[in-house]
Amino acid sequence: MSITQLKAFHIVAQSGGFSQAARDMAISQSTLSQHVRDLEALCGQNLLDRKARGVSLSAHGERLFEITSRLFQAEKEANAFLRGEAGTTGGHLRVAADGPILALPILSRLKIDRPKLTFSLAVDNSARVIDQIIDYRADVAITAQIPDDPRLHGVRFLSMRLGLCVPASHPLASRDGVTMKELEGLSFVMRERGSRTREIFEKNLADHSISIHQIVEISSREGVREAIANGVGCGVVADLEFGHDIRLSFVPIDDAREIIYEYAICLAERRHLPLIRGFLDEASRLLPEVGDTFKTPLPLQKATTKTIVSAYFLTQ
Repeated sequence: MSITQLKAFHIVAQSGGFSQAARDMAISQSTLSQHVRDLEALCGQNLLDRKARGVSLSAHGERLFEITSRLFQAEKEANAFLRGEAGTTGGHLRVAADGPILALPILSRLKIDRPKLTFSLAVDNSARVIDQIIDYRADVAITAQIPDDPRLHGVRFLSMRLGLCVPASHPLASRDGVTMKELEGLSFVMRERGSRTREIFEKNLADHSISIHQIVEISSREGVREAIANGVGCGVVADLEFGHDIRLSFVPIDDAREIIYEYAICLAERRHLPLIRGFLDEASRLLPEVGDTFKTPLPLQKATTKTIVSAYFLTQ
C-alpha cells in the first residue's frame, strides 16, 4: 500500500468519479484507475461501486474514506503551516452553516485581523451541517442543532425567537405580533425534516395543541421564501434570519416559548488550530454574556438578548 494509492482512492471518492479525479490529480484516468485497483487488490475488498455515471462508496470504502479524510486534512494543515498560511494574516477556512446571516459577521470580524483570509461557505440544514464537520468537509460550522457527540466542541453564542413570515399583503402582515392560537388552521410552507427552525416550531405547536395545514415542503430557504411571496402559504422564520425582502413581512409570535439557540462548532481535536480558535473566539465575542460550552448549559433568561444582537448586525 502506498500514499499514492490512498490519495487516488480518496480523490475519486471525494469527486464522485474517475474523470474529475484524474483532472484534479493531473494524471491519466487509466493510471488513476490502476492505483485504485491495486489498492483494492491489496486489501481484498471492493472499495468503490462503479456505475454508468460516477462511483459510490462501498461499506469498506466509507470506512476508509473517513480515515483518508483525516490523513489528508492533516497533510493539508502541515503544508499550510510550512508555507506560513496558518500564520496570523491568512489561511483558508471551510465554513458550514444553517444560514448565511449569522456566519458572515463572524467571518467579517475574523478577516479584520487576517486580511489575507479566504473562506468557503456551504449552507444546509442543521443536521447536515454537523455531518460536514464530522466528515472533515468543513472546519467550523454554525448550527442550531446541539450535537450530542464527544468528538465535537463549540460555543453557544446567541438565541433567536420565531416569527410568522407572510406576504406583505397578508391580513396579518401589519400586526405587531400574533399568538400561537391565531395560527390554527393556516396553511404553511415548511422546510424539510432536519431543519431546526421547523423542529422548534413544531414543538411550539404541540405545546399549544395547535393544528396547521402543511401544504408544501421545500428543501431550501430560498424556495420557501419564494413560495411564501407567491401566496402559497405562511412560513416561520427566526427573527435574526428574516433578512430584507419588501415582498414579505415578519410578525413575531408572542407566546412561542421554545426558542432557537445557535452554536459555533468544530471537531474537538482541532479546536486549538489558530483559524478555528479565531472563529470560535469571534463567535463568543458576538454576545460574550451568552457564550458557553456544550457542557455548561445556560439558563433561559441569559439567552434572550435580541436587542444586543440586532444592534450588532446593524453596525456591521
